Amino acid sequence: MAKSLKLILEALLFSSDKPLAIKDFRNCLPEADTSDIKNALKVLEHDYEVMDRSYILKEVAGGYQFRTRSEYGSYILKMLQSTPNRLSRAAMETLAIIAYKQPILRHEIERLRGVDVGGILRTLLEKGLIRIMGRKNLPGRPLIYGTAKRFLEVFDLRDISSLPKLKEIKDFGSEEYEPSPLDEDAVSDQRPGGVFDFPEIPPETADSGPDTAETPSHNEPDEERES
Repeated sequence: MAKSLKLILEALLFSSDKPLAIKDFRNCLPEADTSDIKNALKVLEHDYEVMDRSYILKEVAGGYQFRTRSEYGSYILKMLQSTPNRLSRAAMETLAIIAYKQPILRHEIERLRGVDVGGILRTLLEKGLIRIMGRKNLPGRPLIYGTAKRFLEVFDLRDISSLPKLKEIKDFGSEEYEPSPLDEDAVSDQRPGGVFDFPEIPPETADSGPDTAETPSHNEPDEERES
C-alpha cells in the first residue's frame, strides 16, 4: 500500500505545473492519512536525491514540486531559445524591502528607498511576485503590500521564514551588485523540462485581517498615493 501511495503521489507531482500542498493530495486521496502522505513524500525526496537525476523533489512555496537542478538550466534555455527574466536593481531592492518588512505600506517603502516606487510596484504585481493584502485603517486607506506565493517559488523558499537572516548577508552589502537572483541558474530550478518565465497573471490576494479591508485592483499603485 505504501508503494502504491508513493507512485500515486509521484504521478500527481509530474502532472502538476505548480507546487502541491498536503491538502491537494488529500483532495485526490481522501482515504489516505496525512501522516502516510508525508512519509511517502519524504521517501520520494530521498529516492530522487540518491538517484542523482537531473531533477529533485523539493518542498517549496508551501508544497512539493519537481525542480530541475540548476546546472542544467543553460541547456533548457537553449532548447527553448529563451533568455532569463531579470529584475532591475531598483526592483530587487523594493522586493527585498517588502519581503523583510511585510506587511508594508507604499510610503514606508518610499521612505526607505528615497524615491517613488509606483512603477516598480506595478511591475512586481504584474509578475506575481507581490500581492495587495488589503488597506490600512488610516486616512486615505493606503494599500498594504506583501510577497505572493510566486515569490517563494521563484526564490526556492519553503516559506517566508526561510529567507536568509539579515546578519547572514550583511557581509555582502559592500560587494558590487549583480542582478543574479533571477539569472540563468535560478531560472532553471523548475519542473523537469521547463524554465522559469514570469506569467501574465493577476497577483494573489489574501483575506483581510484586523488592519485590512476590501482588496482593490492591482492597477491602483500608479493611480493612488498613500498619505
